[in-house]
Amino acid sequence: MARKSRPDSRGDMLLGTLDMLILKTLLPGPAHGHTIAHVIERTSDDVLQVEHGSLYPALHRLEDQGLIASFLVTSENNRKAKYYRMTSDGKKHLTQERSRWESLVEAVTRVLGPVMK
Repeated sequence: MARKSRPDSRGDMLLGTLDMLILKTLLPGPAHGHTIAHVIERTSDDVLQVEHGSLYPALHRLEDQGLIASFLVTSENNRKAKYYRMTSDGKKHLTQERSRWESLVEAVTRVLGPVMK
């Protein structure tokens, strides 16, 4: 993941962050890969850009870990699309990772201290 429209690309995510964002996106229900990327981008006000080269390996990794499951849906024009849904293990994992993330953000904020002007 990288910042949109920034040549220095300082929006690179910490390891596991994309996985957590994918799980959060799947919390309301199943979604197609393109939809997952779009939701992350839109809810971040387009600060985060999800590249296919990062998204699909993350989806496969989460599926291999049993945190999400995929299934095929046939569209009205008879095309198959792969959708992903969160498993119960995925919900537990998201809760743990969100707690870990919040602790990390608090710790970094303490180290950085007040905003200097």
